[in-house]
Amino acid sequence: MTGALDGVRVVDLTTMISGPLATRILADQGADVIKVERVGSGDLVRHMGAMRDGVSATFATVNRNKRSLALDLKSDPGRQALLRLIESSDVFVQNFRPGAIERMGLGEDELRRRNPRLVYVSISGFGETGPYAHKRVYDPVVQALSGLATIQADRDSGRPRMMRLIIPDKLTGVTAAQAITAALFARERGAGGQHVRLSMLDAAIAFQWPEGMASHTWVGEGTRGARARFAQDLVFETADGYITAGAVSDDEWNGLCRAVERPDWLEDERFSTAAGRVLHAGERMSMLQEVLRQRTSEEWLRRFESEDVPCAPILSKDELLSHPQIVANDLIHESRHPRGGAMRQPRPAERLSATPSGIRGAAPALGEHTRGVLADAGLSEAEIGELLARGVAAA
Repeated sequence: MTGALDGVRVVDLTTMISGPLATRILADQGADVIKVERVGSGDLVRHMGAMRDGVSATFATVNRNKRSLALDLKSDPGRQALLRLIESSDVFVQNFRPGAIERMGLGEDELRRRNPRLVYVSISGFGETGPYAHKRVYDPVVQALSGLATIQADRDSGRPRMMRLIIPDKLTGVTAAQAITAALFARERGAGGQHVRLSMLDAAIAFQWPEGMASHTWVGEGTRGARARFAQDLVFETADGYITAGAVSDDEWNGLCRAVERPDWLEDERFSTAAGRVLHAGERMSMLQEVLRQRTSEEWLRRFESEDVPCAPILSKDELLSHPQIVANDLIHESRHPRGGAMRQPRPAERLSATPSGIRGAAPALGEHTRGVLADAGLSEAEIGELLARGVAAA
């Protein structure tokens, strides 16, 4: 069976994480994603992170299912070859700083003259206007400016902390993929091609707002319960490890108190309502921690599960690979990369019954598909040979 986006061609000029993740999601769902890279060096992520036999683990997972076209877009022949490809494409994605793509001669107006139905996508760090529009950006910069580092601040010292995962980068990728499919759907309904603009800052703030900025949602007086002030890590040490457990509803709180054999907590007025349990979260968590140190993780999890209290072991990276729930979900797949060898990676998270997403191919070597992609764009063997001979393209 083919993927949901079979027949959709995406020209991908993005690098690093946010853009490549967006287009990888589309590739997993069946789109023909053509990753256009600089001749000689390609995407910087090819050379970063955990490496084996010259292959980056991060690049391998973020760029699977794609074809690589190595092209010099600073040269006129390279640009003309790309424009030929645009004529038969559905989506164009770029994440250069604002203004750069126009200076390259690949702005929206130019591409739309070649293909009026094109969905043109611009991903930026901070948006296209404002004092930060032209600044360089990496994920920690967005964590800082979006307030995410403040939301993650140490409860005791108030010192801001960064997430160890590049949340804004990856969140932007997921948001972009959804916006692209929405634009394609609108086009099928007659809206034509349109320009999709998205910044990492916009995506991060929109994502964290519902609870992270709840204290600033209502304008004026009367706001209560700033969640960030009371937020807890929900990490508990047991006699032999760590678990998490939480109780939000009254039923869950009652079950937790039974599980830890502390009926007196049910009489404590501080914890008699969900709002009170949030307001006095610090005291409640400290009390629970003292109890949980007395028994093993396995015993506490068994007790909590019997009372229908949400809980789980805190797994190491090694443990998660074999956890029964992850195995039951058939989440981690093993395959062979043509250069790196045996590798494991998660399947696409979504499951479509009629048009399944999937891992159909490894991340490409730089320029691996140059000849085929240029032929698809209508270039003759002689034209392709000339581009290769002049170093404008590489295979």
